[in-house]
Amino acid sequence: MALKKRVALELGQGTSLRSGDYTRAAERAVKDALWHNSLNMAQAFGAPKEAMIVDVEIAVQQPDAVDCDAVAKIFPYGNVTVSARHGGLDVPKPDGSGSTLVALAAVVVSFMVEEIGRAHV
Repeated sequence: MALKKRVALELGQGTSLRSGDYTRAAERAVKDALWHNSLNMAQAFGAPKEAMIVDVEIAVQQPDAVDCDAVAKIFPYGNVTVSARHGGLDVPKPDGSGSTLVALAAVVVSFMVEEIGRAHV
């Protein structure tokens, strides 16, 4: 039986300093998570890159303002799902002209793998 197995968790932070754009902050958070790593999981398993299951969770103060489809387009391959939920930070500017937005991203990479007999202890 095939099971979904997590092989990597990558974390990132992104900001929108001036424009107040939650999607841009989310995209930057995902890129921050991805650009610090070089994962060769598909090659290690002998699987096509398209077999990767990529679950992305974005945390911002206004999750409905994140265009999850735009964030998903960052990934060149894999079965990508992006969701947004409440979190992150909106830091008010001292002059009252808006806020600096901080988004957090968790990128989980998984594969469907065949279960191998479990050892009994």
